[in-house]
Amino acid sequence: MRGEGIMFLDSIFKKDERFREATDEFIELEPTTEDQGKAHIRIETINDYRDVEGIQKQVREGNIVFLRIRKMRERDIGELKRVVERLRRTTIAMNGDIIGVDEDFLILTPPTVRIFRGEVESKAE
Repeated sequence: MRGEGIMFLDSIFKKDERFREATDEFIELEPTTEDQGKAHIRIETINDYRDVEGIQKQVREGNIVFLRIRKMRERDIGELKRVVERLRRTTIAMNGDIIGVDEDFLILTPPTVRIFRGEVESKAE
């Protein structure tokens, strides 16, 4: 069965010798340093209120942040509430999005990304 699949692919690629020649060569591509238009996903852990500034910076730079909050929730729920409120205000001010996942994570997104919450948004006519 496996041999038939390989023969089938060979028959397709043999029809176009340009493809066969291109696959026989090694082409080295220059690495790009520009990441414009790309959103990176960062997984971060918040340990105390001082970490908020770094998280905010990540979102402002266009990254999606999965924020682990479990340790802080177990240690100091009051401080966690302050953290969540500050992050919420920041994301709202920059037209980003924020949502809690279970009791252990927050997801923060930049303005270019929206979190789907299971509701279909209707378009204004």
